[in-house]
Amino acid sequence: MKIGVLAIQGDVREHQRHLTALGCEVPLVRRVADLDGVEGLVMPGGESTAIGLLMQEEGLLDELRARIARGFPVYGTCAGLILLARDIEGPPPPRVGAMDITANRNAYGRQLASFEAALDIPAVGETPFVAVFIRAPRIARMGPGVVPLAFLDKEPVMAEQGPLLVSAFHPELTGDNRVHRYFVEKVRTAHYRPAS
Repeated sequence: MKIGVLAIQGDVREHQRHLTALGCEVPLVRRVADLDGVEGLVMPGGESTAIGLLMQEEGLLDELRARIARGFPVYGTCAGLILLARDIEGPPPPRVGAMDITANRNAYGRQLASFEAALDIPAVGETPFVAVFIRAPRIARMGPGVVPLAFLDKEPVMAEQGPLLVSAFHPELTGDNRVHRYFVEKVRTAHYRPAS
């Protein structure tokens, strides 16, 4: 299975390491051509405006919108969540905008307010998942087709809609690959139809 990692900013190598350990081929994606043969994509954290602008310059935003419309699985962590969100509270960065959520950028505080929390994520197993939050966005609204998968203080911090998955936290910064395993299974069972 071939799952790419958007390699513009963020914890690219850490995502790549988890996916490789799960048996995936993991190309780095910077341009549209890098998506050839890719069955799913992880969008790491970083600065969402800078990432969105570079994706726009490379034609990646339009390409991903077209692929998602055909069932292409994408997992966005932190800034990746913002880039997948249909709506943004505050000034919106250029983004894919495919998931029916509203994101509030940096809602959990700035870099110095980073923290860890043990989350119950039934979709990945019974043992709590120790999640790392760094300048994390908040899911302020979820549309009717969005399914919450984890909560922090009664607010959703992980959710899915069809082939799309988002988390406000950084699972790549832990030794626990269960969230990545969950996404790999989403890719395995997706009904993605490549363009002919």
